[in-house]
Amino acid sequence: MTPVVLIAGPTASGKSQLALRLAEALAPFGGGRIVNADSMQVYRELRIVTARPTPADEARAPHRLYGALSALDVCSAGRWRALALAEIAAARRDGVVPILVGGTGLYFRILTNGLAPVPAISAEVRATARARLQELGLDAFRAELGARDAGSIAATDAQRLVRAWEVLEQTGTPLHEWQRRQPQQPSADDLGPHIRVLVLPERERVRAAVDARAPRMVEEGVYDEIAAFDALRPGDELPANRAVGVRQFRAWVDGTSTEAEAVAAVQVATRQYAKRQFTWFRNQASDWPAFGQGASVSVQQYPESLFAEVFPFIREFLLTPQVSRD
Repeated sequence: MTPVVLIAGPTASGKSQLALRLAEALAPFGGGRIVNADSMQVYRELRIVTARPTPADEARAPHRLYGALSALDVCSAGRWRALALAEIAAARRDGVVPILVGGTGLYFRILTNGLAPVPAISAEVRATARARLQELGLDAFRAELGARDAGSIAATDAQRLVRAWEVLEQTGTPLHEWQRRQPQQPSADDLGPHIRVLVLPERERVRAAVDARAPRMVEEGVYDEIAAFDALRPGDELPANRAVGVRQFRAWVDGTSTEAEAVAAVQVATRQYAKRQFTWFRNQASDWPAFGQGASVSVQQYPESLFAEVFPFIREFLLTPQVSRD
């Protein structure tokens, strides 16, 4: 069975370019196919603000699950897992190495450890939950839910509150109780042999990359992208609204901030997001081999240095199939 390469790391850490270099370098092993493991890059209308691979990058190697769904849709973790497993299976059938890359730690956790056994939610309950949120507004909806399930009030965003309402309404058991139960462990057929790579550079390197990226988004047309997204009238409960940069650039589009203010706000928000990712990966993925921590490497040298560090590790693993090294 063809092994899977998992590449995780914070935003602007260089993991996407690493995946691209690996996909090209794996030609002796059938080549690589890159599969998105970022919860926001799955949304079609938000290419620039979510820093999805460029069309030029996508022309160099096959990419899957990037822009796969409308931003008016909801991609839950469970839905992503099913899509990702389907892409892994397709890559294996084609004799191609699947390379999953992204910064959503939860996605990697459920892929390797399975999902808590929460029953499926009916379309009727989903529709009722969203109608109730629209009727009450976020604060009143949260208060009403909290009266039924005190454990749910720790959630503050609409998507998590709606999810808690749905589970409680469908099953009569609070979501946090379901989550305490033993996850369903994935079988060998789910994921199979895989190798884990954590790209975790020095924070200053990520900070510099984040600060350089926001002005580049302006040059690439993020203003028009956000204006087009808002023209779709996305409801507040949609997860695409939470993509870092959407709210900040929306203020520029709405005229409540200047371009310079929006860029600065995006830089701050993205640095804060990267900090949370660093914390998550260090706590939740402490057993993953970490790469990219050489502080002395220049910005220009870093992508090639990271590739040179990771590729021998990957190649050795691929030459010993059916054995997973964590």
